[in-house]
Amino acid sequence: MSGIRITKLLATATLVAGVAASLQGCILALGAAAGGGALVATDRRTVGSQTEDREIQVKALAQLHSDLPDDSHVNVSVFNQRVLMTGEVPDEQSKQKADAIVRNITNVGSVANELAVQPSVDFSSRTNDSYLEGRVKTALIAEKGISANNFKVVSERGIVYLMGLVTVDEGNRGADAASRVPGVMQVVKVFQYIQPEDVAAANAAASASGASGAAASAQPPAADEPTVGAVPDSSVTSQPLQQQAPAPVVNSTTVHPAGASQ
Repeated sequence: MSGIRITKLLATATLVAGVAASLQGCILALGAAAGGGALVATDRRTVGSQTEDREIQVKALAQLHSDLPDDSHVNVSVFNQRVLMTGEVPDEQSKQKADAIVRNITNVGSVANELAVQPSVDFSSRTNDSYLEGRVKTALIAEKGISANNFKVVSERGIVYLMGLVTVDEGNRGADAASRVPGVMQVVKVFQYIQPEDVAAANAAASASGASGAAASAQPPAADEPTVGAVPDSSVTSQPLQQQAPAPVVNSTTVHPAGASQ
């Protein structure tokens, strides 16, 4: 086995293990916060849906990093069985291959393929994206009329993607808040919308899920990454947000049901 192949396998294994650990840490941290009264963690997905999302993410990352070219940089975010792929691939063929891989994974409901056909970005760009995710989460926490826990934030090359089960009004408020964060180039809405009359039922289910998760958790909370954490890092929240002209806000045009041709 070549050195490149060994390195790739090790990198894949490390990445998958890290994703699983960070997601577990997120759940434990939210449960502990709810139990301590400092933060009531909510997630409008059912417990079964959250479990499926974690399984889809781990499977997708493993297959993509195994089957795509070594110079690909693909991130996978999953919310309520909707898969968002962001990052860079070297050619259109790789982009379509990634799409086919994810669509064939069990329980995937829809796919948003936002991969860019271009060289992979450098480390400084990825670091900036992680920073932006934290700043956007801070802005969502400060925004009145919405709960930041109902949003999943992903940043790639300064473009912020927002996922979640939200009403149209909540989605618009969240997107507007994100668009005013300095450094954000564009906001792309990848939401799944619910009706206002369904919010109470969704929040009740979220509260029940949070309570059961807190009762089942016996381990201390683990440190989480900005891309999946419910609360940004303290070093980010301590910095005041500056105002800027709002970045453009658009709807994703790449969302398609799994198995459907684009």
